[in-house]
Parts: sequence; C-alpha cells; structure tokens
Amino acid sequence: MSKRLNMVLLTLVSLLLVVNCAKKGSITGGPKDETPPVFIKALPPNFSTNFDRNEIRIYFDEYIKLNDAQKQIIVSPPMDPKPTITPLGVPSKYIKIKFIDTLLENTTYSINFGESIVDNNEENPNSFFRYVFTTGDFLDSLSVKGTISDAYQKEPDSYITVALYEVDENYSDSLVYKTVPRYITNTLDSIGFSLHNLKEGKFKLVALKDVSNNYLYEPKQDKIGFYEEIITLPEDTAKVFNLNIFKEILDFKALKPKQVSKNEFLFPYEGLLDSMNVKILSDIPDDYDTQVFPDKEKDTLHYWFRPFFEADSLIFEVTNSKNYRDTLVARFKDQYKDSLKLISSVKSSLEPNKNFTFSANTPLDSINESLISLTDKDTLDVHFSITLDKAKNEAQLIFEKTESNAYNLKLLPDAIKDFIGNVNDTVQFNFRTKKITDYGTIFLTLQNVKAYPVIVQITNDKEEVVSEKIAKSQETLVFEYLNPSKYFIRVIFDQNNNGKWDTGNFLKGIQPEEMRYFLEPIELRANWEIKQTFTLEE
Repeated sequence: MSKRLNMVLLTLVSLLLVVNCAKKGSITGGPKDETPPVFIKALPPNFSTNFDRNEIRIYFDEYIKLNDAQKQIIVSPPMDPKPTITPLGVPSKYIKIKFIDTLLENTTYSINFGESIVDNNEENPNSFFRYVFTTGDFLDSLSVKGTISDAYQKEPDSYITVALYEVDENYSDSLVYKTVPRYITNTLDSIGFSLHNLKEGKFKLVALKDVSNNYLYEPKQDKIGFYEEIITLPEDTAKVFNLNIFKEILDFKALKPKQVSKNEFLFPYEGLLDSMNVKILSDIPDDYDTQVFPDKEKDTLHYWFRPFFEADSLIFEVTNSKNYRDTLVARFKDQYKDSLKLISSVKSSLEPNKNFTFSANTPLDSINESLISLTDKDTLDVHFSITLDKAKNEAQLIFEKTESNAYNLKLLPDAIKDFIGNVNDTVQFNFRTKKITDYGTIFLTLQNVKAYPVIVQITNDKEEVVSEKIAKSQETLVFEYLNPSKYFIRVIFDQNNNGKWDTGNFLKGIQPEEMRYFLEPIELRANWEIKQTFTLEE
C-alpha cells in the first residue's frame, strides 16, 4: 500500500471520529446567568468624606446598563439641575455621575440606584445599590423607616416618594408646593420605605404620589400623605411610621364655560359641586329660561337655556354657598340644535331591588304616560307609574316586578318632550328579570365597631361599589340580589355622619376618614347565602 493511500485512509478515519464525537453531544450556551453585576470600586470611594469632586465613577465586574433610571435613581437631597448619570442605553463597565449643580457644604448625599443597575445580557439587577458621600468631615448616620397605605384603595400605588422637610425658622407647610425636600426616597414597588444618612434635627414627614417626578406637591394630580407631628432625630429613629396617602378635594373653582350646541353650555369646575349656581348677566329675552343638572361622570354642569338669541358673547356669574363668586365670559354663536336621544340604565337584566330608569342627552321636560305601555313576556299589560327627576335628568319606571320575566317598554311619538321642544319617535326598551335563585346573599355581622355610624360597602375586584348600607348600631346587614362573583368588603368610619367617605386636607392637618378592608375575598355563587363576620380590630 502506497504512502499516498495510507494518508487518504488516515484522513477518512479522522473525519469519522470527528463526526461520531459530534453526534454524542452538542455545544450549548451553558446554564443561564443569574448572577447580578458585582460592585468592584468607586472613585472617589463610597462613603467618602470632604468630597470636593464634580464626577464619580462606579465600577462593576461586567458590562452593565441602567434601566428606568428616571424612576429608579433617587438623589437625596435633590439637586436642580439633576446630575447626569450614564450609561443610558449603551453598555459600560462603570457608571459615571457628573454634577452640574454646586454641592451644599457639610451635607451628606445619598444616590440610591433602586433596581436600575442590571447586567447587559440577562438584566440581573444589583438591587438597591447606594453611593454615599459627604462634603463635610463626617457622614450623617440617622435613619427613618415606615410603610405606605392608601386611604381609599386596598393597595397603594407603586413609586411613592417619601420626603423629609427640615423644620427650621424658614419652614411652613406650604413648602411642599414650591420647595424640594431635604431628603427623599422612593417605595419603588413595595409598601415599605427607609431614609438613611440623615442628620439630627426636626422634620416633617410627607409622602407623595409624584406624577411629574419633580418633588413638588401638585394637588390637581398628586396624592399626599403626612405624619401629623413633627419628628425629631435621633429620638424618633426607632419608630415605624405609616403614611396614609389620599387625593385631596380641590377648593371649588368654576372654569371657563363652553358652548357645545345651540342651547347648551358646559360649566366645568374643580372641587365639590355643592350649591353651585349660574346666573346670566348679559341682556336676555323676557321669556329666557334655564334647566341645569350635573354630569354623571365628569366634574361638569350642563346649562341649558331657551330661547336662542343673537349675541357675540355671554357673561355669567357663578356662586356657591361658601361665598365663592366669579364672573366668566363665553363665546356665543348659532350652532346645530341637539335632537332627543333616550338612554336606558339597564344593559340586560333588572335586579329585583332596583327600578328601571332612562335618561336623555337633552333635558327631560315632561312625560305623557298615556303614550307609554309596559308589557310582559305574555304581552300582558303591566301597571306602572313614572317619576321625573329634573335635577338628575332621569325618569324612573315603577312597577311590580316578577322573577324570570321579560318586559317591553314602548314609548309612542310625543310621549317624551325635552326642554328645547324636541319629542321622541317611537322608542322601545327590552329588558328582563332573572330568577331569584340566580342571585346570592351576604349576611354581614360587624364586631368591635369603635364608633357608629359606619358605611359598609360591597365592592368588585375593581373596587367599584356594588352595594352599600349604613349601620348606625349593632345589626346584621343583609346584601341581597348579588350576582355570582368575587366580592370584597370595606368599612368606612363616618366620623362626621354625612353618609359618605371624606378625604383629608394637608394644610388643615386633617387625615382622611378611616377605612378597613376585610382581608379575604368572598366567593358568592347563585342561590348561596353566606354568613360573614368582620371583626374590626384596633
């Protein structure tokens, strides 16, 4: 055998060995990397004193990036302008912090990165890394901790800003509207908070759902919570504070009205409607008349008038019972006249304890019952009566309902007349009632109620009120005709006995009325009767 043939055979054997080896296993990427990036060093070092640099570099053992930096990274005390922090979108082995603002003298600064620092490949976070330094001789080392709750929601929002305002000769409660706090932190996605590296002194403790992320309280959009007393450090470092955040009701203010049709103006407002009154100051016809009612969903008053007349603009005076008074001017022109549209309150079935109602897009003025008929599934006439509530702009159909029935409400032409002279064409509403056994009932007993009255609400999983009762003494509350579903119970301590939940007010030092939730949901099925005890512990 020639040397050349031996070489060919040797080559073939080698190839076969390689192929066989390849068949026995395949190359993989190995186990998934779950190790977060590791801090190596910082220049200047973490916890430096007498800091006099304008730049910091923080090094890690692998390439990192910063996720959601605007929300996650908190610099305390805040700086304006904020320092530039990189990398943003570009992987790097170090974080660079560049200060634009001049640092305060003898001040301890803390930069909390939350969960923003992640490795470049798997995004494993180096959670809650903090870089701390001081421009003075020593680091402040005191701390404050606590929890956040929501006065109205079962669970508080995430990303709640917790702030300490230094109480000195320049302090006033109004600082929350116009001055950034001395110290800040963020709850991120938990309900707990802690503030570190604080100095001795007196402070006001405040929580904000800071929508604009500017560390200023803006009542139109933000929630606020506060601790009633001034806290003192170091004396109060061992306490655990709870801040109950709430949405304040703004002081009443009428906003600029807008004409939306030939005979209608909308009057938006802030705060509570209360006894809002609109009076026209412009010259008007002798037979001028109005009908006014609130919008069911928006903070808006519907102002309807008749007859239409010519003018370039109209002047209105808005007042209420709390001495509010303002003069507003609205542009005025001829527009299309609204037509009458009737709207049913029932989507499918009508509960046994409720009445059928209908409303309209224009003000209801009169009802001719002789042009209305109600029949059941056997086309038998059903006796009824109708009441008209012009203040709510709705009509209520009252009749004796029977279970598992179907109804047809027929309104012939001219049965309904609205405020601006429209009448209806033939309109029919079809709805039904279900079997009583299709519903469930909750019998609720409250124990350890510290003070009556209390408002008891059954809510769905969206925290919308399904049923509500007021208890003025010890009794069993019966919530009937509930559709099969998952329900929640909450109890409101109605301190001022006005039949509704009242929020708080920061400047007046008023906390919102207390609300308690039953911890477990109640699963209610058809034809079930559930007896539940709710113990309101201190």
